[in-house]
Amino acid sequence: MATNQHTLLWQWHMLHMIPRAPRKITVQDIRDRLAIEEFIVTGRTVQRDLQELLQVFPLVVDDRDKPFGWSWHHDSPNFDLPGLSVPEALTFTLVEQHLANALPPATLDALQPYFKSAGQALRAIETDAQTNTWLDKVRTISPMQPLIAPQVDQQCQRVVYDALMRDRQLRLAYKKRDAATAVVYEAVHPLAVIQRGPLIYLVCLFADYDDVRTLAMHRVQSAEMLYLASRKQAGFSIDAYIESGNLGVRSGDPVELKAVFSRRAGEHLQETALSRNQRLVELDDGRLELTATVPNTRELQWWLLGMGDGVEVLAPASLRAQIREMVGKMSHIYSADD
Repeated sequence: MATNQHTLLWQWHMLHMIPRAPRKITVQDIRDRLAIEEFIVTGRTVQRDLQELLQVFPLVVDDRDKPFGWSWHHDSPNFDLPGLSVPEALTFTLVEQHLANALPPATLDALQPYFKSAGQALRAIETDAQTNTWLDKVRTISPMQPLIAPQVDQQCQRVVYDALMRDRQLRLAYKKRDAATAVVYEAVHPLAVIQRGPLIYLVCLFADYDDVRTLAMHRVQSAEMLYLASRKQAGFSIDAYIESGNLGVRSGDPVELKAVFSRRAGEHLQETALSRNQRLVELDDGRLELTATVPNTRELQWWLLGMGDGVEVLAPASLRAQIREMVGKMSHIYSADD
């Protein structure tokens, strides 16, 4: 292979022009792009260099039809120089671990070479024990009881994410929790995707209806993207939707919660507030009195019940009554053995 600087430079440009499979580029297109970069070479020279580069790099040639198309192998490492630095490699590795469900599939596919390069870069730093062990020293955990995520059909997820990104309608086969068979929704208008703990939800509109619905991604059994533009709900905001408490299963308007916590149960609220208007006052006996406006959700009830005898709900009266009723039923269940 020729190694003079000029040849090396245009071969470098050639390698950057070649897309990743299944996309491809022809010799003529490469020659034309090189000409734009002021490298004047013949098609035969490009063809010869590609054949030589094929011996060194994971390139593939599609020779089923003329003109032949050239590509990088679909799972080849990312081609770039200089290589990833240690901070870059750590960043890509953490992105792969924690953001896989938050990225569009096409973007995730495009990042695969970087993820692979990051793994290789970290494995190659054998002498840097601190870097090598970093990923074994950092974890993100949920404050709740960890749950195993349900299996999501990856092809369905890909289609749904693609339709969301392209603002297209979907046809979905969806099996509700207790249903024997799936229901087919012919016109689903995707608005947003939300991950809540181990579960992923599609926020959407159905057909011509204006009320916002949520579908659990793991219950989608088949998905087809339609070549029809999806519609939006006027003024829809994903952040406002979340703050309204919809994913916590709302049961009415927001409430003014007033509760008294033992210091042990409530001291975390001094650093992680329950709402933006939270007030936390220490009482004479050391307990903490909380006042906060919060969505009235089932999740709120679970959170309060999880505090056990470390909290007493004072208001609203309706929530206090609900908690009292549930605690009474629990007492009855656990006293059955007496």
